[in-house]
Amino acid sequence: MSTTTEKAQLLRDLHAAPELLLVVNVWDAITTTVVANTPGTRAIATASHGIAAARGYEDGENIPRDEMIAEVGLIARTAGDLPVTADLEGGYGDPGGTVARAVDVGIVGANLEDQMKPLSDSVKAVEAAVTAAEQAGVPFALNARTDAFLRGADRDPEDVLADAIERGRAYLDAGATNFFAPGKLDETTVGRLVEALGERKVNIIGIPGSISLDAAQRLGVARVSYGPWSQNVALTALANLAEDVYSGGGLPADTRKLN
Repeated sequence: MSTTTEKAQLLRDLHAAPELLLVVNVWDAITTTVVANTPGTRAIATASHGIAAARGYEDGENIPRDEMIAEVGLIARTAGDLPVTADLEGGYGDPGGTVARAVDVGIVGANLEDQMKPLSDSVKAVEAAVTAAEQAGVPFALNARTDAFLRGADRDPEDVLADAIERGRAYLDAGATNFFAPGKLDETTVGRLVEALGERKVNIIGIPGSISLDAAQRLGVARVSYGPWSQNVALTALANLAEDVYSGGGLPADTRKLN
């Protein structure tokens, strides 16, 4: 079994490697098992939205931190030698303490949302998370996230991009490993982010209508994750099954027994 330090270094190396890192987000032990056993999986990422929803909570730090830490710890144990990065939302009011607790249960990387708080506050949160990981002696892969694009629909797109770049530079300067900018971004926007912040420093999310993986690779993106969309894919399949059964059908012929 690899040590926490070894898995953390592997995760950082995967972000820095020339090949685009793809992570299909999970939300519990069985989804971790399925993704971990799929050829091509090199790392596991949790989705806070998915974990919260599976436990009956609305997204947005409504799930108690203890429950989130317990779940990502179970996922880390289930993942075995694969490194696990956890979505820790905004840090639950204590980003340093939250990262320290995550490391204690085997997590070697994390998303940390800025929730568009004042930049100085967001930088302090990144610094607290980085310090906690350093004190634990783990080369933690901190993915500092901005919500600039998600919350910027009513603003000038150029202002939103400038805000994102300013925040990205500040978070990377504060010690973040990578910068995460979720949203439906076109190739021009992604390219400008990479140009401003560096190749293999920008992470994006795969959503309906987002740029292709080939484009992300070509532009120098480090990682593409899928957030709550992997759960939506699974729930769509479940809803389709229920609809088919109620209309007189049954299980799809290509169903695989994965648990």
